[in-house]
Parts: sequence; C-alpha cells; structure tokens
Amino acid sequence: MDEPLPGPFGQVALDSAAMPGSVALVGAGEFLPVMADLDRRLLAAVGSSRPRVAILPTASYPDGEDVFLRWAAMGIEHFRSLGAEVEAVMVRDAADARDPANAQAVGEADLIYLSGGNPEHLLRVLAGSPVWASALQAHARGATLAGCSAGAMVLAGRQVRLRRRLLFRPTWDEALRIVPGIAVLPHYDRFPEPLAALMALQAPRGIAVLGIDEDTALVGRDGTWQVEGRARVTVWRGRHRERLRTGDLFRP
Repeated sequence: MDEPLPGPFGQVALDSAAMPGSVALVGAGEFLPVMADLDRRLLAAVGSSRPRVAILPTASYPDGEDVFLRWAAMGIEHFRSLGAEVEAVMVRDAADARDPANAQAVGEADLIYLSGGNPEHLLRVLAGSPVWASALQAHARGATLAGCSAGAMVLAGRQVRLRRRLLFRPTWDEALRIVPGIAVLPHYDRFPEPLAALMALQAPRGIAVLGIDEDTALVGRDGTWQVEGRARVTVWRGRHRERLRTGDLFRP
C-alpha cells in the first residue's frame, strides 16, 4: 500500500495498482494563470517527471473552428509552461471520437482535460465513443480526469439542461458518471442563486447539486473531495445549502 497522498486530494491511502486517478471539477478559468498552482499539483500527483497531457477542446466546437483552435492552443501553451508534454486531441464531432489515433492519444495521457463550451455537444460526442473508452482505461490506471465548465458538467452523474421556453423546468440528462450522485453548475458566482435553489429542488432524488465558482475547483479521489481556488463551492441537497471554501472537504 502506498503512502497517503497529501494536498488537494485529501489524506487517502492509495493502492496504485488498483485505485483510479483523481478527478478535478473546475467552475471556470481553464488554461489561465489563476489556475496554474492547481494544475501544477494535478501534474505532480501523476508521478511522472514529464507528464503527458491530452487537451480535448471538443465542447467549444459549436462556437466555430476559430474558437475551437484557440482553446486548443491555450491548453497547449498553459501546460507546456508547467513542464508537461501536451497534445490537443482534435475531437470535433462523433466521427473524430471514433478515430483510433485520437483514442490512442487520450489513452496514453496522464492528465485528460475537457475544456469548456457546450455541454450537450460534449456529452453527445464522448458518450460510448472509443475516445471516451480510452479515457476510462487511462483513468483506471491512475490518469487524472479534469473538466472545466462544460467539462465538469459531463463528468457528473447528471447534467442539467435548461430550455429557453421552460427555463424553470430543467431536464437532468444522464452524464458520464465519473462522479455519480452529483450535478455541476459551473460559473456559479455569475448564476442567480434563486434560480439555482429552484433547480436544486427539481434535481432527481439522491443528486447533490454543486455550484462551483469561477477560478475554483473541487478535486477528489476515492470519494474524498477538497475545494481549491479563490472562491467557494455551494452544495445543494434539496432545500439544504452548504458553503465550502478553500481547504474544506466534501463527500457526495
């Protein structure tokens, strides 16, 4: 049995032969200097002198090719500056998610990062794909899965979807279930909290709704989570609201 892993992952005794990797749920701020300290810790935790990072800017593709390429370039520049070997895996759509070369690139990574954009598009592209199967295999051997904004939403058990004509009656789609039992509301400090409370009351039974502020993350492994970053995480369980700040621990 390995020594307990310190820092944002909590004091959890890890068996490296059997324990899946860490998960980081980020409210917003991917690839920006404000998140550099957290990303350094994520890289250090994988235990490689030159960790491999796979950036998936997939969620941004509905906003256009220029936006997609910009997020890819930002991810490469950010993680290179932190000493990692970085590749942007250019998965735009379901066809790209079936490409064996893309699946191989993801499968070889030590940190797989899903950046922000359109969560419905990201979920449609990844669910059941060879690229996602490779991500799961990498995670099972210890690679970290990180998602920011839309990326954090799809890693949860449920993904909330707001419809323009029925804004106050959200749907709760089955997500990728890396973190079952939760749904994520990113950019929470820009979100009207009365609407968040109304949404939380409509969440499926057993689902905790996590509002993650910008430049803030919830990082966990083996069921223990810790808040990192400049602001806070708000946990809704029905009508009950709990505020968590940097350093606070959380169990879904």
